[in-house]
Amino acid sequence: FKKQREPSRLPSKADAEFDRISNLPGHVIDQILSRLPIRDAVRSSVLSRKWRYKWATIPCLVFDNHCFNFSSQDQSFIKNKLVNIIDHVLLLHNGPIHKFKLSHRDLLGVTDIDRWILCISRSSIKEVVLEIWKGQRYKPPSCLFNCQNLIHLELFNCLLKPPLMFKGFKNLKSLDLQHITITQDVFEKLISSCPSLERLTLMNFTGVTHLIIDAPNLQFFDIGGIFEDVSFLNTVHLSLVSIGLYVNIDNEENGAQDNSSKLLRFFVNLPHIRRLEIQSYFLKYLAMGYVPSRLPNLCVDLNHLSIRIDFDDLEENTAALCLLRSCPNLQELEMLARPEEQSSMERSTNFWEDDHWSSLFAHLRLVKVSGISGVKSEMDFIKFLLSNSPVLEQLTVKPASQEGEWELMKELLRFRRASIYAEVIYLDP
Repeated sequence: FKKQREPSRLPSKADAEFDRISNLPGHVIDQILSRLPIRDAVRSSVLSRKWRYKWATIPCLVFDNHCFNFSSQDQSFIKNKLVNIIDHVLLLHNGPIHKFKLSHRDLLGVTDIDRWILCISRSSIKEVVLEIWKGQRYKPPSCLFNCQNLIHLELFNCLLKPPLMFKGFKNLKSLDLQHITITQDVFEKLISSCPSLERLTLMNFTGVTHLIIDAPNLQFFDIGGIFEDVSFLNTVHLSLVSIGLYVNIDNEENGAQDNSSKLLRFFVNLPHIRRLEIQSYFLKYLAMGYVPSRLPNLCVDLNHLSIRIDFDDLEENTAALCLLRSCPNLQELEMLARPEEQSSMERSTNFWEDDHWSSLFAHLRLVKVSGISGVKSEMDFIKFLLSNSPVLEQLTVKPASQEGEWELMKELLRFRRASIYAEVIYLDP
């Protein structure tokens, strides 16, 4: 006789609740895995059959300190472990790779990185971040420059030398270069051959002395380093600029060689700048040569200005005054004092007490003055601002030290204010 088949048991409500994680839609699983460190994403294989090797299709691969935590202090062991893990992930990966980030503080610029970059260059890679924290500057292989789908490129501690046939990154929108070595001609060619570039960050570089920025779509520019000159070409869309010169300049020596106006040349191709941060010694650079009373073309869109200044330097004060006169719609101002041992202006000089102003700070609402010590030039500037800002809402003062703190506070409270709503806030150093 024929044996009857037992009816299959339907999953109970308890089973369904227990296995709910296996029943998640595929796109939800992808979203979860994309937000996990790669270590945890790989471990998700044990959750269920549906999750097994699901991590191998995630398009974003990030290998950083959050992914791996090694208890060993043996650098050779850590290096070999890292290499094996990254090799294993790339070997088993199945699908496109859109982002590849390598930023582990225990990883040297080993030749294994060449192999990994070759692997990702064969995919439709859009974002590459290489941060080599140890060892000599790493020279990326030529295959990196074949990644024409790149939108974001970030390099740290690298020697940048593209192949001679390199024609640029046509789709690159964001370029971040820090602690790099690059020659003058390579830098100029790189910037000019990235027509879609919108954001450029350049920090602590060697090999470039004259920065020529030719980028028609550039909107954000952040630079800090040692250089001799900077100029913008075809940058009408540039609106946010932060720039710092990390070395002091002898204005008299440089002025004897070139009497042209650095201020005029700097702003001539920045017609729509909205935010400007002048850091370190860059104001001293702008003060070189002829300084006009105001720019011929006012910065009507500029609403935020930050300046690091030596209030006892006559040339820097003159350049700062030119900028203030040239920003009729300024709403936020930050002044960071940078006192120097030697000064070109006597402390008794009444630079900010003179009648400099033909119009008021009609829109200035917020002011922050930091790092002051209470010397006359600094206090004169604060008095000048308070008496010429009819809509000022808040002035924040942060001294460099607690020395003479009480006297400084009392003097600030005595200053006349053009705005009846102006509030003076004193912050402890």
